[in-house]
Amino acid sequence: MYPAGNLFIPAPHGNLEAILKEPREDSASGVALVLHPHPLGGGTMHNKVVFRAASALNDAGLITLRINFRSVGQSTGEHDEGRGETEDVRVSLDYLTKQYESEPITLAGFSFGSRVGMEVGISDERVRNLISIGTPVDKYDFAFLKSCRKPILFVHGDRDEFGAADKVRALAATLPVEAHAHVEVIRDADHFFEGHLGEMKSAITEWIRERDEGGLQG
Repeated sequence: MYPAGNLFIPAPHGNLEAILKEPREDSASGVALVLHPHPLGGGTMHNKVVFRAASALNDAGLITLRINFRSVGQSTGEHDEGRGETEDVRVSLDYLTKQYESEPITLAGFSFGSRVGMEVGISDERVRNLISIGTPVDKYDFAFLKSCRKPILFVHGDRDEFGAADKVRALAATLPVEAHAHVEVIRDADHFFEGHLGEMKSAITEWIRERDEGGLQG
């Protein structure tokens, strides 16, 4: 049986199934949206990488929202090859802004979720920090990130099947200095970080905490 979410967010095509989780601490230091890999490849908000990324952000003190893109799980609508999915991202950001008006937003995406999320996040003023996990540089064009002026973390396995770590490093090197682009490469990890999910999680938590402690969160 498909595991249901605990929230439904109204969308133009009906609704988005989602899971909202608050950190263990009494007070949150921000909110985060976490996006899953390609639906046609079985990607959902329950993907192990997505779950661990959300857990990492929770550990760093952020309220996290995971969504199922249109057509996935109990979300309505039809898959739209990334076009309509950008609308799903904006709907989710609208929800977070309405519920947590004064909190800075971190946007994290894995694989397909990275491509869709980063496209929205670099130009949406509500988003302060970006996290791209398993950036599929061999499948999609990420040249648009060259205009990114927001702090961005890339987490990548050095055995990723959809893009060599050196290509991600090269992409990060083209970003403006304002992006403070950081690439964290996980040794011996594939695209799904099999056997290395803990390292991926730690990289995300530490990056957010460093930004928070440095007064850079928001």
